[in-house]
Amino acid sequence: MTQLLVSQKVSAPALAIWPWIADITKHGQWSPKPFEAKLTSGESGGLGSTYSSIGFVPPTEKDHKNTVEIIEVISNTKIVFRAHDENGYFTNTFTLKAMGAETEVTFHHQFPSMKGIGRILAPLLVPIVGKRDAKYRLTLLKERAEGR
Repeated sequence: MTQLLVSQKVSAPALAIWPWIADITKHGQWSPKPFEAKLTSGESGGLGSTYSSIGFVPPTEKDHKNTVEIIEVISNTKIVFRAHDENGYFTNTFTLKAMGAETEVTFHHQFPSMKGIGRILAPLLVPIVGKRDAKYRLTLLKERAEGR
């Protein structure tokens, strides 16, 4: 199974970061690629809430659609959601850990066993392109949470 793990220290408390992570409709505001999510059921950031999303998937798919469901919430500490498409379920986990005046944000992305060309490309692209994009994504989150 292909996985991605990146972390970023943010000069803000978890309370300032949490709304940016828990409200999936805000993820497009700190995504390095075009992304949009719409709440389809439940409360934003709430356990069991569902979303529809459209975003970019390398190498060229600009309007990739997913359904998203929040499957675990520990307020201001951890949120887990899974996105589903024709390849299966992708699990996304954001964890917040206080470190003095800073908060460490960790993003863990797990891929399903891919089909077709994705089976070949995912293990090659994720460590290079995926990791770079995830680090940049957390840098953009840092800027939003710090009010920049």
